[in-house]
Amino acid sequence: MNDRYDAGYGGDQYELVGYDEYNQPVYRQVPAQQTQQPPQQQPYDPYGQQQQQGYAYDPYATGTQQQPPPYDTGTQPQAPSSYDTGSQQPIAPYDTGRQAPQSGYDPYATGTTTAYDPYGQTAAGGQQPRVAEQTAYIPQQGGPAEDTEAPKAPEAGERDYRTEQFAFVEEPTDDSEDVIDWLNFTENRTERREEAKRRARGRMVALVVVLALVASGGVGYLWYAGKLPGVSSSASKTGTTTAAGAQNRDVIVVHLHNTSKGGTSSVLLVDNTTLKQGTTVLLPNSLALTDDDGNTTTLAKSVDDDGTSGTVDQLNTVLGTDIEGTWRLDTPYLQNLVDLVGNIDLDTNADVPDPDATKKNAAPLVHKGKDQTLSGKMAVAYATYRASGEAQNAQLERFGQVMQGVLRQLTSDPTAATTTVQTLAQILDPPLTDKDLGTFLAKLADLAKSGDYKTALLPVQNDGTLTAQASASVVKDILGGTAKSPDEGSAVRVAVQNATGVKDDTEKARVVLLNGGFTFLEAGTASGTSATSKITYSDAADKENATEVAKTLGLPTSTVTKGTVSANADVSVVLGEDYKPSSSS
Repeated sequence: MNDRYDAGYGGDQYELVGYDEYNQPVYRQVPAQQTQQPPQQQPYDPYGQQQQQGYAYDPYATGTQQQPPPYDTGTQPQAPSSYDTGSQQPIAPYDTGRQAPQSGYDPYATGTTTAYDPYGQTAAGGQQPRVAEQTAYIPQQGGPAEDTEAPKAPEAGERDYRTEQFAFVEEPTDDSEDVIDWLNFTENRTERREEAKRRARGRMVALVVVLALVASGGVGYLWYAGKLPGVSSSASKTGTTTAAGAQNRDVIVVHLHNTSKGGTSSVLLVDNTTLKQGTTVLLPNSLALTDDDGNTTTLAKSVDDDGTSGTVDQLNTVLGTDIEGTWRLDTPYLQNLVDLVGNIDLDTNADVPDPDATKKNAAPLVHKGKDQTLSGKMAVAYATYRASGEAQNAQLERFGQVMQGVLRQLTSDPTAATTTVQTLAQILDPPLTDKDLGTFLAKLADLAKSGDYKTALLPVQNDGTLTAQASASVVKDILGGTAKSPDEGSAVRVAVQNATGVKDDTEKARVVLLNGGFTFLEAGTASGTSATSKITYSDAADKENATEVAKTLGLPTSTVTKGTVSANADVSVVLGEDYKPSSSS
């Protein structure tokens, strides 16, 4: 191994003097006079490098590597190598017979060499003279730069240290990069955790907001619908009444025609789309209407005489509503409708005899009781049944029960409901069509199934006019209209007292008079019976009206006399045993 390093700076030579604590080689400059000393022993190569091609291997070779001196085997000396830098004296060959003392560094300190002290001290502890040109540096760096200035002498008592006396080693950066990577990983992991926490808090806040909105919306709906616990029903009704005029309603009128016994029954089907409420409004036949000529008539007479179109106009005038169509439902079609929906269930309030029974004491067709299942035939019998002595309103309420039972069984699908209506093969009165009727009934069916459906009777006085109560509870709240009965005095007022002994005769006479355009006033029931009927008038102008009343009731005109009449009446009538309701029909 070459123990000297030629940096190529003016012939200056450097030799290896040892290794520092980082196992890096340390060199020193060889003085000029030292090159003339006897040949030295080649130092120990701690790295165990092999010499190749007879040349010493210099791991830090700079391109000016010199050939090592050959060994002396006792023969003639060999010529120096041809590789000469031109600035270094060839080294004398080694003599195997005798060995000259070495001045180089002995790594094992055998005592035969002089140890090198990098700080300028001898092995014995004496001070070695400092060489100005001596410089220690790392071989990887360039050669020592020439001093541009003369070195300054150290002050007394101060040791002279220079940077060339120390070896600087770059620290490996692999560990620092690993630390940076670990810090980045830890930082990213912490950021991900914090981000996950922020997202979780955001979702929790959003969930709380949604639940609050749902709760407030539900409470608002219950309050608006009047179903909120703790809120009085009167307050709910007041709020509904206040907003009644702004509500949207779809209304059609249904006329049930009894094809076997005669007579009609009328109801209004109302769909309040604002409140999601369905209602069947029962219209008594005695409801006073005004025909096109301005004459007072009744609902029943209007249906028979004026037909559907004229009746709708008159109902709109009296009730202040807007009826969109008329559904004439004959009893055979009602029977088919009930059979199509699969029978109906309702609570019956009377035993209904079988109209086709031949025996007198035959079992009733419909039994009184709760949750009775009615077929089409049974439903028609129940809807048209009116017991002896019952008012027409009793039969009207049964018809309302049947209609609500049909709606509960009808499908809520508009298409399927339209198919059911078309299956009836019924001709509807314009402008009502099968599709319009099917869609309308499907909406009411949905309300009936959900429990948002009710039945209300329109209160009508004995004279057929509407009262303020009717205007508030039904006309205004349910229909959203304003009641307008015929003007008082436009029809002749007839007071009727029953002296026939048959209680039902009063109701039959009332219907006949109302259908005849008269205003009916009930005068009660006489304490006893009378063989003949009697009709009186007090004003001569009413004589002709009294005669018309006799003809309407089927009584002879000879029963008309001048006399005292009941208060608030134009003509008074006492029905006797000679009164035959059938003759007045």
